[in-house]
Amino acid sequence: MKNLWQKGKWWLLALPLLATALFFYFRQKKSQLPLYQVERKTLVESVYASATLLPQTEYKVFANADGTLLQKRASEGAPVRADEVLFLIDKTDPSLRLNTARQAYLLAKENYGKESPLLAEMRLALANAKIQLENDSINWLRFQNLWAQKATSQVEYDRSRTLYQNSQNNYALQKSRLAKLENDLKFNLENSQNQMQLSQKQLEDYAVRSFIEGVVLETYKEEGESVRRGEVLALLADPKRVYLRLEVDELDIERVKIGQPILVKLDVYKDTLFKAKVSKIYYRLNKQNQSFRVDAEFEGEVPNRFSGLTAEANILIQEKKDALVVPKTYLLGKDSLLVWDKESQSTQAKRIEKGIENFEWVEILSGIEEKQTLLKPQ
Repeated sequence: MKNLWQKGKWWLLALPLLATALFFYFRQKKSQLPLYQVERKTLVESVYASATLLPQTEYKVFANADGTLLQKRASEGAPVRADEVLFLIDKTDPSLRLNTARQAYLLAKENYGKESPLLAEMRLALANAKIQLENDSINWLRFQNLWAQKATSQVEYDRSRTLYQNSQNNYALQKSRLAKLENDLKFNLENSQNQMQLSQKQLEDYAVRSFIEGVVLETYKEEGESVRRGEVLALLADPKRVYLRLEVDELDIERVKIGQPILVKLDVYKDTLFKAKVSKIYYRLNKQNQSFRVDAEFEGEVPNRFSGLTAEANILIQEKKDALVVPKTYLLGKDSLLVWDKESQSTQAKRIEKGIENFEWVEILSGIEEKQTLLKPQ
């Protein structure tokens, strides 16, 4: 040993110690290997489907008038109340029209009111015509009596009769004019009131409101941009009412029925497993992805904060008891497992036949036996 040290080959002296250390290191590592002993348990058969979380009701907010967006009060993700103003559009012209319509209404209201100067003048003319008619009526009666007594001339008699007839016609004319004026003023008042209300409604159209209580998903316009009547300004939804839209493979759709329970996993909610049930099946094949649409309603807790999330869903078809199962994470590829030999401290890949499966477990029909030990692939 002294000679080895003197010859500079001292590292040969450390080999036995290094070998011992490596032996204990690998022995410890093998004792910590991710091993699983095959067992039997109750397993539920399921159909896998990709899914998307969507609101049951989406509401598009439209512009009701042309103009320039003056104020944008809506922002993505913000809650909104029913009848809350979301956008304000330039309303200069409608304001002027409303003021004009309001002035016309006030004038029409004054003209048709109790203190109306137009009606007062016409009523005065009618009263004067009535007085004149009464006077000419008395005078005509007097001349009739005089004529009967041969106490007046033919000319005076005819003149009295003509004055009375003219007074009758004038009174009827003034009465007709008053009735026509009243009708015209009433119609003008109602028309101006309608015009004012229409102008008010048009002015309200420049304040775009929400018709639902919900949340803003998207907005499409910014302040200063021009907008046109009927253009979509924002997209709203009720986050409390959501559903799942599933895509079920055409090979599995025959096994899916209304009311079947569903287990749902969303990446955003990593530690939560949601429950749902099949509510509607669409029997038209989507040729692009060879799948059928299936809708599902949540039961219990609802993931209501986001829209458009992707999810993984397992539609539960049947329950199988005493099934030979292994964790899906232990699969090597699609149809193999690594069987661990404790004595030789080695593994052997074995092909297996799978049965039913769910999120975590897969049934093994053949290829391995109960209580065999498996190594998790790295």
